[in-house]
Amino acid sequence: MSPTRILVIEDADALRKDVLEMLYYEGYEVFGASDGVKGVALARQSSPDLIICDIMMPEMDGYGVLAELREQGAATTVPFIFLTAKTEKSDIRVGMEAGADDYLTKPFTAQELIKSVKRRLEKRAAINQASEERLNELRDNIILSLPHELRTPLTGILGFSDILMSDCRDMEPDKLVEMAQYINNAAQRLYRLTENYVVYAQLEVMRSDPQRIEALRSFMTHNPRHLIENMAYQRAQHYRRESDLRLSVSDDAALRIVDENYRRLVDELLDNAFKFSLPGSLVEITGELVGENYVLTVVDHGRGMTRAQIDAVGAFMQFGRKLYEQQGSGFGLAIVHRTVELHGGQCLMESEPDQFMKVTVSIPAVPEYAMSYAY
Repeated sequence: MSPTRILVIEDADALRKDVLEMLYYEGYEVFGASDGVKGVALARQSSPDLIICDIMMPEMDGYGVLAELREQGAATTVPFIFLTAKTEKSDIRVGMEAGADDYLTKPFTAQELIKSVKRRLEKRAAINQASEERLNELRDNIILSLPHELRTPLTGILGFSDILMSDCRDMEPDKLVEMAQYINNAAQRLYRLTENYVVYAQLEVMRSDPQRIEALRSFMTHNPRHLIENMAYQRAQHYRRESDLRLSVSDDAALRIVDENYRRLVDELLDNAFKFSLPGSLVEITGELVGENYVLTVVDHGRGMTRAQIDAVGAFMQFGRKLYEQQGSGFGLAIVHRTVELHGGQCLMESEPDQFMKVTVSIPAVPEYAMSYAY
């Protein structure tokens, strides 16, 4: 295992050498720069695991170094410790708000320096470990879920179409229709998976494009009440659970969201509610104008989720696949979250395992509509 690499940026030669020596004797691989400009270049070249930087320096100060590295993507996750003679709380606050991880005031002892370095490296290691665990979980979910989600409908399509090709002349019309329905259902399932994958990829790309986000929020969806009611009845009919539906959509508005995006958001929430609750249990849907936001709430009384599962919601993140037979790739709630985020709304998920799941989505309404419905 290679030693931890630490970059020290300090214009005072004697102090820089002292710091480098302290760290060297602790087993770190160290290298230094005498000013901010050289420090930025060296950080990009050497990819350090931690950076210690003075604030008051000629040409480029410590704030400039940090801003330059963060802005251009270099060392964005590398722990950054400021060194300075400034001791005022306001100065410390400026440093921390700039994105520094720690702040050592001069003079400092070797013990204080080493303690700060170890603390920041341990924190980074913990973050990296958590990220690696999340990636491993995602990788395992993809390995388990994606082949199943692709193979199952394809197997149905191939099997039933093969039967039709070989035996269609001897089949009764009703049997032919039944076979065609199986094929259509499987194709619809495969189409939904493909469509959700494309939609999720598009949403992820948009997250880093402020202009596209601004453009998205300029669109409007009118009559959400009508949209929600229609989609709720359609989903209930699809699952043959019309008697389980409880619908109360009391207000209408114009929402700052693309109509197609809101339809997909509503559909994913409704589909999850019916899919993960048993026939005979209620699925409750409400929609109302609250202040300047239109609030949609979907509650089912099914499997539910733990807090840890809610926090881990994402594409291909499925929970309990080993315990439950289920369809789905985990895209649904991930699409809901990304859609709400891009349109400036809020999504709140509350749940008790084996009791209920409640998802509340707030989307900004057009002000004049919000005002008109407030009276």
